[in-house]
Amino acid sequence: MNRTPLPPAIKFVLATMLVNSIGFGIIIPSFPQLIMSLGHVSLSRAIAIGGWLSLTYALFQFLFGPVMGNLSDRFGRRPVLLGSLFGFAVDFLVMAFAPNLAWLFATRMLTGIFGATNGPSQSVIADVTGPDDRSRLFGYISAAFGVGFVAGPALGGLLAEFDPRLPFYAASALAAANFLYGVFALPETLAKEHRRPFDWKRANPVGALLTVRKLPGLLPISGVYLAWQLASLIYPMTWSYFTIGRYGWSNAMIGLSLALMGVSMAVTQILFSARIIARFGERRTATIGMLGGALGMIAFAVTTNGWLAFAIMPLIAVQSLVHPCLTAMMSRRADATNQGEVQGFASSVMAVGSVIAPTLFNPALSWFTGPGAPFQFYGIAFVIAATFALVGLAILFAMAPAQRPDPAIGG
Repeated sequence: MNRTPLPPAIKFVLATMLVNSIGFGIIIPSFPQLIMSLGHVSLSRAIAIGGWLSLTYALFQFLFGPVMGNLSDRFGRRPVLLGSLFGFAVDFLVMAFAPNLAWLFATRMLTGIFGATNGPSQSVIADVTGPDDRSRLFGYISAAFGVGFVAGPALGGLLAEFDPRLPFYAASALAAANFLYGVFALPETLAKEHRRPFDWKRANPVGALLTVRKLPGLLPISGVYLAWQLASLIYPMTWSYFTIGRYGWSNAMIGLSLALMGVSMAVTQILFSARIIARFGERRTATIGMLGGALGMIAFAVTTNGWLAFAIMPLIAVQSLVHPCLTAMMSRRADATNQGEVQGFASSVMAVGSVIAPTLFNPALSWFTGPGAPFQFYGIAFVIAATFALVGLAILFAMAPAQRPDPAIGG
């Protein structure tokens, strides 16, 4: 894989991750302004409403993650991914025309459903590569996500300066273009002999848990996955509100800051991830990334100067190594017939974090920045996030060695 061109299916998955991250990132800078405009509320109240919107999205992604994974195990990856992209294009367009907050909540439900395709996307990689190549290619996915977070927020911040709805039109157009690309470029990667019947008992979060818990070593990794997901969600959940309140940043500045984060993470993934994983293994690399991420969160919590915040951003890029390593560790516990199910379960674990995070970060930030707080502390959500990162580290340290010899996992 290192010396040959990437297969067309993987190129499409990388393009999809890139476009999806641009689509999500492009709307982040304008979301606070749109909520305040549609709801006629203050920033403190908009933080709370933004949390409920995030919770709505996460809840539907949690419910539909196993469904999408199991559908891809039954019908193949291609129809599930193409259907999702078409749904994204329509959903962002409807969001652009939203006349009130109720419409925003309805569109976030649809975004959660169509966004529950991480499992099928990651299953494409598992379909066409061997176990030893997956962490590198999952790293490419993270790099694509990072590159998207360069272009998305930067473009979104500039567009929002003219109209807070313009980024939503752009996101819709990108999703539509990616759908058309997939129609012609995405081959089916799941052989018919590896497909299995769709089973509703397995296509729900509880059923998926009961099924995949039998796979050796999966649940401890899932615990780390959940803790890290909770911690890393601090940025999409609160960054825009945090920087407006603490630093007084404009939409353009918010977009620029997120773009810098994306550049740093993409460079780390593209230039260093393969070397670091090859030297330290997936487990130790995840440890390095989580520790660096926790330290960065603590730094943001106490930093009151906007320019110092910019100086911290490149230093937290090491946290981009965590997700591909944990995903690769989970994929090793699955076989050709249930990769979609396991990756769908992983998406549900991520969605559980996305359900919990807005019930913690946003209310805490709203309270500590509102008129009833005993003192104002914009860094409170970052303190909570760093705590979850350290919990994930503790679980990772306590994990028993893999039952099967696997030097890439690092024990």
